[in-house]
Parts: sequence; C-alpha cells; structure tokens
Amino acid sequence: MNDDIDEVLPGPEFDETKTYRNLPLIAIVGRPNVGKSTLFNRLLHKRRAITDPTPGVTRDPIEETAFVNGKPVRLLDTGGFKLERVAGSKEAEMDELVVQKTLESLKRADEIVLLLEAGPATAEDEEFIELLRPYRNRLLVAVNKTEGGRRESDAWNFLQYGFPEVLFISAEHGDNIIELAEAMTAKLDFSRVEEGEEEKKIRVAIVGKPNTGKSTLSNRLTGSNSSIVSDIAGTTRDVVEGDFEYKGSRIHVLDTAGIRRKSRVKEDIEYYSVNRAIKTLKHADVVVHMIDAQEGLADQDKKIIAHACAEGLGVVFVLNKWDMMDQDKKTFRDTVKKMKIMFGQMEYAPVLALSALEGTGVKELLDTILRIYGQLSHKVETSALNLALSDWVTAAPPPQGRVNKFKIRYMVQTQTNPVKFLVFATRPEAVTESYISYIRNRARKDLGFSEIPIVVEVKGSRQKWENRLR
Repeated sequence: MNDDIDEVLPGPEFDETKTYRNLPLIAIVGRPNVGKSTLFNRLLHKRRAITDPTPGVTRDPIEETAFVNGKPVRLLDTGGFKLERVAGSKEAEMDELVVQKTLESLKRADEIVLLLEAGPATAEDEEFIELLRPYRNRLLVAVNKTEGGRRESDAWNFLQYGFPEVLFISAEHGDNIIELAEAMTAKLDFSRVEEGEEEKKIRVAIVGKPNTGKSTLSNRLTGSNSSIVSDIAGTTRDVVEGDFEYKGSRIHVLDTAGIRRKSRVKEDIEYYSVNRAIKTLKHADVVVHMIDAQEGLADQDKKIIAHACAEGLGVVFVLNKWDMMDQDKKTFRDTVKKMKIMFGQMEYAPVLALSALEGTGVKELLDTILRIYGQLSHKVETSALNLALSDWVTAAPPPQGRVNKFKIRYMVQTQTNPVKFLVFATRPEAVTESYISYIRNRARKDLGFSEIPIVVEVKGSRQKWENRLR
C-alpha cells in the first residue's frame, strides 16, 4: 500500500469550481480483493479509497463525483460480497453488514460495474452473479488483473454466465481503462445533468476514539445509513461523506475512523484509516469531537484536539450517550468542569450533551455549528478593531520598564477561517506572551469570537495607525 494517500494519479483536469446535480450513479461491485477500490481511485484520479491486499478493506460505501470519459458521474465504491465466514464471529457480523450495504447500493445505481478477477470463478463470484440477474440491463462486466494479456484465456470463461461481453482491464496498471470508461458512459442519460457554481458548504468533521457514536451521529444528520454502525471497534475505515441542509445552510459531514493510541493500532489498514482521519481536519471548518459520556476523557482526546487547534478550527465537544447518564444538572456541570481542566487552553469551546441514537440534543449541536461557522467567517473593520485596541491598551497598558518597554501601534485582521490578527508594536521582541494572550482574550470577548480559537501575531512598526492612513 502506498503511504502517500493524498497522491494524485495522472488524469484529466476539470473545473472544480463547478458543481453538478442529477448525476447518474455508477456502482463498482464484486467480491473482496478484486481491485474495486483501486479502480475507484483510478477513475477518480486520486487516492480516495484505502487499498490493501487484505480482503475486506472497504466497508462503508464511498461516493464521489468523478469525470469518466469526460462526463460527470457519481462513482460508488462498495464493500466486497463475502460468503466465507466464521459463524458467530465479530468478523461474520461485520461481513453481513457490508453485504447489506452493497445490495442496497444496487437498487439506486443507474449502472453497475461488476469487477471480477482473472482466473476460475469462485463460489462468491457465482452467487453474486446470480443476485445480479435482475439488474442485467444495467450491468457492465470487467475482468481485472489482466495486465499485458495476463490470464486472458481464463478470463474468457466468464462469458459462460451469459454476459454479452466482458472487458479485460488492469486497474493498477491502467490497461484498457479508456475503453472501460467509454463503455461506462455509453448508455447513461446525461440529459438531466445540471451545471452550476460550487455551493458554499460548512465542512464538519466528526472525530473521536472508536465506538463513541460518530457514524450514528453522521447517519442521523444526513438522514441516511451511509455509515455502517456497529459496536465493533474500527468499523469505519475510509472517510464517509454526506450532505444535508439546516436553516438555509448546506452542511457537508465527514465521518472519520476512530483515532486511538499508536500502540493499539496493530493493522496497516487501521494506520492508514487513522492517518486519513487526521488529514481530514485540514479540510474541515468545524470539528465535532465525540466523547463517550460513560467512559469519559482519555489522553488520546487531547491529541486529537491538538490537531484541530493547530489548524485553527472551531471545536464542539459532544458528550454522546448522555441518555445513559444521570440527568441532573450537577452531573453535567461536573463533567464540563473536568473537561475544562483537561483542555485548559480551550475554555471557549462549547460542550454539549446529546444522544446520537435517540436524537436528543442534535438541534442544539446544529445551532452551535452555525454559530461557530459565523464566528470563523466574521471580519472586523480595521477602524473598529483599532478603537477596541485603544480601549484594551488603556485598560491594561504595556510595561514601561527600560528593558521590556514597548508600544502597541495598531492591529489588523489578516484572515478569516481560521481567524488571524496582526499587531504592530515598536519592539515586537519585547511583547510578552501574556500580553498577546490578553489581547487575544479581549478580541474573543469583545469582537464576536467567543467560541473559536484566534491567532494573534506581532510585527515591528513605529508608525501609528492614524499616521499610516495619511
């Protein structure tokens, strides 16, 4: 497996500022380890799905917009159809959930690409082929791992199952992918596709340790069952995405893999899942950090949030499964107090109690997300900012000693989302961290940034703000 999961494969460029609606859906299906995720990544031109020789890597269906043969489609990577199971095991339970998701995907797909592997058909191949009979008019068959003509003579044997044709490809090496792309779009109806400008979305990443209820919350927010929900730790591997609308705002949810200590990450697959979950934070606006209210906090929670703080993201702490706790106000206050001690530098971050399973507290969470995003997007006029700065400096003047003396000249907001300010001072090297912290806290309190992190940097200047305008 390539550890550079963000590597972009060679492929055509397209206008990412555009958005497309009413796209036909193409589902890639087949038994485990035939190369579905490799083909998905190849068609998408980036490493979106985790690939590994271990069977059953993909669990949740992953859906993305892709350009296939120059035409926009929704591409769906599904979990493998697996029959061989150890009865009563956790793995068997998970395999059944994955198969159910795959079969659900068939019903809504406009086209189904059945991916087979060159060689003799397996029992799983044959049973899945039989299940696909009702969908024959939407079916396209491709035999993978035939690079350089390898095992093509065996691949021809799949015609015995009544397919009008089969395509020989190599998802890994790119053999005959152009021919496959042409076949995939040949019978699809693109007349209903609408093109428009990219929609502004609030990107919300749901993070936390395994089994805290991330997928349950994601499914509730999006009104779907996109993420598999199970009490098996590490169920979610890829980042599962979904959209919904709330109070006129479009919200894009990213359900991530559970993040736990490195010492407990034993599988390569989980390593890449965790790595991708952390990298997802770079593309989020707001982080919903899920905590199992019954288990409480752990050191790993600090490490997760450290990544979010480093990116300047808004954070909401969510105490999930609160319906299982004592419902008196004192229990909640004591829990919040413990969290404030553990996250001493993040007293600004809201703490909410909810039940993702029952749906209680979800409305308050959504209102909080909108409020935090509004603060992240807030821009203060420079004139108003410096009037406020003058009041702050008057209330708490800088030190006047010979060694540590400095003057604050003016301040500008340099960025939103994340919010950053630049303070100009006569001797920036003399400005103490405590004074920067003072300005940061006053800005958060007085200027409408009460629930988000803000960055304050210092730069040298001997010119006053009013003189700078002349």
